[in-house]
Amino acid sequence: MPRLLNILLLTLATGWLAVAVQAAELGPDALAKNVTNDVLRIVRQDKDIANGNTAKLHNLVEQRILPIFDFRHMAQLAVGKHWPKATPEQQDSLTKEFRIMLVRTYASSLASVADYKIEFKPFRAAPGDTDVTVGTEVSKPGAPPIPIDYRLEKEGNGWKVFDVIVDNVSLVTVYRNSFNSEVRKGGVDGLIAALVRRNQKP
Repeated sequence: MPRLLNILLLTLATGWLAVAVQAAELGPDALAKNVTNDVLRIVRQDKDIANGNTAKLHNLVEQRILPIFDFRHMAQLAVGKHWPKATPEQQDSLTKEFRIMLVRTYASSLASVADYKIEFKPFRAAPGDTDVTVGTEVSKPGAPPIPIDYRLEKEGNGWKVFDVIVDNVSLVTVYRNSFNSEVRKGGVDGLIAALVRRNQKP
């Protein structure tokens, strides 16, 4: 799991940094390609990011990555069969803590993306599709390439990421396995408490 998430978060940080207007004006494949090139350039040139400036990293994540992720949908998929059993307040807490967890991990991984190369596979989607997959292949010197697919859904005029599949392993499925274990031990409140503890660690 750590290796999967490390690869995933590195590519998320580079491939999907975008502002809302870009998401509204571009198709999912064009959005990914344009933003990836811009962000790789920024990360490679910004000495503060390269040196792990925490405030700058968190700001970059908050301002650029988060607007194009549907964290509520991701949390719902990760919690799985237990989601309908949660109260609206619990669902809000799960979404909040899930978001915080990923922000912290994105920020800690962002400075390392300069070593990675991302190539986009031919994009295939029919007109009117509202659920699409953008395929990529990620590599760095001395390591074999890894396929990474982004699942997006259309919301209004823009696109939102709701799952990422790394080497045929789904992000939400990985979390679902660990979340189910926490729910079995302490119910939905137990899962929320576990996420809060994790997010409070330095």
